Parts: sequence; structure tokens; C-alpha cells
Amino acid sequence: MIKAIFWDNDGVLVDTERLYFLATQRVLAGIGVSLSKEQYIKLLLVQGMPPWYLAAEKGATAEDIEKLRDERNALYGSLLEEEHIIIDGAGDVLEELSKRYMMGIVTSSRSDHFEVIHRQTGFLKYFQFALTSDLYSHTKPHPEPYLLALERSGFNADECIVIEDSERGLTSAKEAGIRCIAIPNEFTQSSNFAGAYKVIDSLKELLFHL
Repeated sequence: MIKAIFWDNDGVLVDTERLYFLATQRVLAGIGVSLSKEQYIKLLLVQGMPPWYLAAEKGATAEDIEKLRDERNALYGSLLEEEHIIIDGAGDVLEELSKRYMMGIVTSSRSDHFEVIHRQTGFLKYFQFALTSDLYSHTKPHPEPYLLALERSGFNADECIVIEDSERGLTSAKEAGIRCIAIPNEFTQSSNFAGAYKVIDSLKELLFHL
């Protein structure tokens, strides 16, 4: 019997992946590095590896890369302030499921970006906890984020389920021993979700599976 739902954030509740890609692509373009959507998906959404090594191959130092990262983070934060990011139906789905389950967000987002995102959404009232990247030593696809979620929830793995949109998220959930429902999006529709408990087409469809 499911007692808790652990939600990924970006790409599941909010349409922010495209903005993160755009910010990263623009910053790398500024030093003559081309980052394709396909490269971004493979590196970040499958392997969980930031694409800064492409800058290193162009001769960027560790200090240069840190500056690029800061520039990207600032640009991404600005884009979050400017764009409508709520995924269609997310509020209604969260309201309904929060009546029946403990819920937590488990994200690789930085806490500052997470705060900007949810000032717009108003979704945090539906959750008992939220775990951001500053709380982990290892981010997805490592299992640590979902193991920490289990600890926070107080439930066993077989009493919980994860909602994810990416291969790295699925891997993290599986390695933590938790079933995962995958909802592919524009960036992950061609990903390999073998091993997912279910793969569904939309967030709204989730109400028919829980």
C-alpha cells in the first residue's frame, strides 16, 4: 500500500528544463562552445554530468568554469522570473493526491532556484518536505536523494513511489529500492525507461494509477 509520493520537480511539476538548457547553452556559446539539445539530454538527464567539460576542452580553467557556472545560474534565475513554468494540471493533481498521501519533493535544483520557482507556483503547501541539491553529497542518478527522502518520510521503500521524468531520476529511485512512475516530456521522450513501474503520458493521468 502506497503511503508516500516523492516528486521530482523540474520537468514533472514545472516546465523549467528548457530554461536550464537555454541558460547553459547561451553561456557556453559565449566562449565558442556549441551545446546541442541531444548533448544536454545525454550528459545531464541521462548521466547526471554537467557539460562543463566541453569548456575545459576549449582551454577553460577551473576558475573560468566556476565563473561560467555562476553566469549560467544567474541567467537561469532571471528566466525563471520571466516565464510561466507551471505544468498544465499540476495544481489540481497535487491537491487531490495530497489528501491521501504524504508527499515530498526530491530535486537536483539549488535551493535559491527552487525558492524562485515555488514563489510562482504556490505548490509547497501540498508537501511535508522538500529536498534540494545542497542537502546531498551526491545528486541523481546516485540513490542518496531518495534514500534521504525515505528517511524523512519514515516509511519503507515498498510504501513509497517516485514520480520522475528522466533516466537519471529513474536510476536514483531504482537504486534506492523505490518504484518509479515515469512521465516523459519534450526533453526525455526518447529516453530509456526500462525498469520503471509504469510509464504514462501526462501528469493528469497519474490520478488513474494511484
